[in-house]
Amino acid sequence: MLDPNPGLIIWTIVTFVLLMVVLRKFAWKPLLDALQKREEGVRGTLERAEHAREEAERLLEEHRKLLAKSEAESHRILNEGRELGEKLKNEIVEKANQQSRRLAEQAKQEIERDKDAALAELRTEVANLAIKAAEKILDETLDDKKHRAIVDSFMKNLPKN
Repeated sequence: MLDPNPGLIIWTIVTFVLLMVVLRKFAWKPLLDALQKREEGVRGTLERAEHAREEAERLLEEHRKLLAKSEAESHRILNEGRELGEKLKNEIVEKANQQSRRLAEQAKQEIERDKDAALAELRTEVANLAIKAAEKILDETLDDKKHRAIVDSFMKNLPKN
């Protein structure tokens, strides 16, 4: 059945060695070169991917810092806006209060002037009526100087209010 044939064994070894030499010369080296180039290409791709990942992380961190900074800036601007609005509101209210006090004071002064003018007119009218009443009582007409002297005397005796 299975008898080892020494001639077949030798020729199989010689053929195998020759095949190995031929494959090594023509196929093995190009295959190894191709595998090595492929390995270098994969390694380069992995390194570029790692660099890209690190750059993306750096940019993400930078973006987060900028976002935090812009958020803080927006809060600061909003607070300044609120404070400015409150300040302007207070100024407007204060100006309105001052103007209303000034208008009230002017109205009081105008009322006082009108009151004084009305009292003066009333005194003059009362004096004229008193003179006419005195003329009728005395049945004589007083001259203008006597008339004024009587009126002035009467006015001095009248109360101020």
